[in-house]
Amino acid sequence: MKISAALTLLALAGSSAVLASPFINHQLPIGTLDSNGLRLIQYSDDVPAKWMTEQQIEDLFRLGIKFMDITDYTELGSDIKASENLLRWKPYIPSTPAYEDEVTPFIGNLTTELMESNLKVFTSFRNRYYKSTSGADSAKWLHKQISDTIASADPDSVDVSVRKFKHPWDQFSIIVRFEGTNVDLNNELVIVGAHQDSVNMWMPSFGRAPGADDDGSGTVTILEAFRVLVQGGFKPERPVEFHWYSGEEAGLLGSQAVASDYKQSGKKIVAMIQNDMTGYVGTNGEVMGIVSDHVDPKLTEFVKKLVESYAVIPWKDTKCGYGCSDHASWNKAGFPSAFAIESAFEDSNQYIHTSSDTTDRLSFDHMKEFSKLSVAFAIELSHERS
Repeated sequence: MKISAALTLLALAGSSAVLASPFINHQLPIGTLDSNGLRLIQYSDDVPAKWMTEQQIEDLFRLGIKFMDITDYTELGSDIKASENLLRWKPYIPSTPAYEDEVTPFIGNLTTELMESNLKVFTSFRNRYYKSTSGADSAKWLHKQISDTIASADPDSVDVSVRKFKHPWDQFSIIVRFEGTNVDLNNELVIVGAHQDSVNMWMPSFGRAPGADDDGSGTVTILEAFRVLVQGGFKPERPVEFHWYSGEEAGLLGSQAVASDYKQSGKKIVAMIQNDMTGYVGTNGEVMGIVSDHVDPKLTEFVKKLVESYAVIPWKDTKCGYGCSDHASWNKAGFPSAFAIESAFEDSNQYIHTSSDTTDRLSFDHMKEFSKLSVAFAIELSHERS
């Protein structure tokens, strides 16, 4: 739905008190409202950010309008705090894959069994809403699965760790890091991401939201990619991180927090890929949707080459609009990001954000193709090339 038409519906529905505002550069404690109980919401590159009530934000969500809650992150798109060194540095994105001999054994160890069993548990929580008790509990469960995977590996064969990236709300984000073997590349990162929260569009805080596809599928997709890398003794040249973000459904809150932190600390992001909804096969046939808007064009072309080299299904160009998933936070921060989704956006799962977003509607073999892509992305981009 076009934004102008959707906002007209908002007005007709009695939510017309959307307050226009310039991009006001002020900071509040993260996760809070301003003194009038409003949040600063951006839902288009072409429309100024607006102060909105919680009800107005929920109306946007129900109308399918993607947005970023920038209340605490108005500086994310600015280079004011970036160091001169970071401003001069430009990541090198290769044009073709070159490490098939290294990638192939890892993807050969991917299975659907663990994805299926993990997603069964992950969807058993009433919801994974970022401010709910069940959302916090689901993050704890996911953190344990990751920790157990690390503990199962030979510590001499892989240098990997996990940490909680905490927020003012209860559900933390999770960051896993494979240390690089080249100390000169220690501050350069490759990131594979997904979001862990889910939401019911009609009753966000307590409604049933199994979130099997959105984004339980992406969560277990990269969890499986992570598993084979850990157990296969992955030793990248530059560090590789796997991220599971909190608060994506509330306006990309978790990924904005992480991207802001990394930007301010001077980390160099070589490439980031988001896995959001990887399990539903659309009615037009099995494809991997490669998003072409609000992404880095060169990295996106490289992702297409990875699909052609390592997946058994084709890619298809698609668009998803402003702020549609966590890659947008990294793109806004000025780092190369890409987004792979289960199908063309218009052919994707229509049951998301409801109690009907369940595992029986998904294909784990389809998810496995995205696990292949995540493994290939991590390995190929972890190498220094020029």
